[in-house]
Amino acid sequence: MREMLARDTMTQIESSEAEFNLAASATLAHIEHALEVADLDFETPAEGILEVEFEDGSKIIINRHGVAREIWVAARSGGFHFKPQAGDWIDTKDSTPLYTKLAVLVAAQGGGSIRF
Repeated sequence: MREMLARDTMTQIESSEAEFNLAASATLAHIEHALEVADLDFETPAEGILEVEFEDGSKIIINRHGVAREIWVAARSGGFHFKPQAGDWIDTKDSTPLYTKLAVLVAAQGGGSIRF
């Protein structure tokens, strides 16, 4: 019985991890597309990481954090963590959706307007 419970728990964890990875990858791909359309410079130095570079040399780094199951954003104005919630990624501090926050951060760092 314990073995069966342990197996069920592992299946739930793996499924949740797989679902997180799929959702995070789709979100990062959507962000990449928006960056391309906005003609912003960015790199993908590793899987799950986007680095947006601005004319003044500053960067916004967006990455998937598997352990916390969050998307993290580092910008000049600070660091932000986004958890999946009700079909969106929501800031853990102020409940702002990821795309809304990114649009504000990009504009604040001189990247102009970006649409998601």
